[in-house]
Amino acid sequence: MASESKTTTDHKTIQQWAEARDGKPTSVKGTEKDGEAGLLRIDFPGYSGGDRLEEISWDEFFKKFDEKNLAFLYQEHTSSGEESRFFKLIGRDSAEHKASSHGKSHTADETHKAAQHTEHKADDKAHKAEHKTEHKADDKAHKSEHKSDEKAHKAEHKSDEKAHKSSTHK
Repeated sequence: MASESKTTTDHKTIQQWAEARDGKPTSVKGTEKDGEAGLLRIDFPGYSGGDRLEEISWDEFFKKFDEKNLAFLYQEHTSSGEESRFFKLIGRDSAEHKASSHGKSHTADETHKAAQHTEHKADDKAHKAEHKTEHKADDKAHKSEHKSDEKAHKAEHKSDEKAHKSSTHK
């Protein structure tokens, strides 16, 4: 039995689906900008990612969701009939294209493969941003250390010059 996925932009439907599975709205740490949520996720108890995610309000989640023109692709049940936690945030244009070219439903396998690809790209982007931030901080620390070493070297050189002048002028 192939399980089917659905797509919605309805805030109430999304929130009810997530909360029925104990999901909480979150943002990936380090991806926020100007005080706004970054990459959106829904975190479920017992799943990995808790240390990389920061809980946000549903209002913040949906504000970013609408700003980014996202749609919620989700699955009610797995192919074995159990409650599914599978979801994916996709562009609304992409959702409309998929609906018109494939009908409104997709097999869970197709949807899962597409979600893995999109999530991998998002995680890669977040990782690159994190690496860039760390690299800038390392560069700044290195430059600061270099300046301190340079100042200490100049001070030592002046001290040596004074000692040399005082010993040659006696």
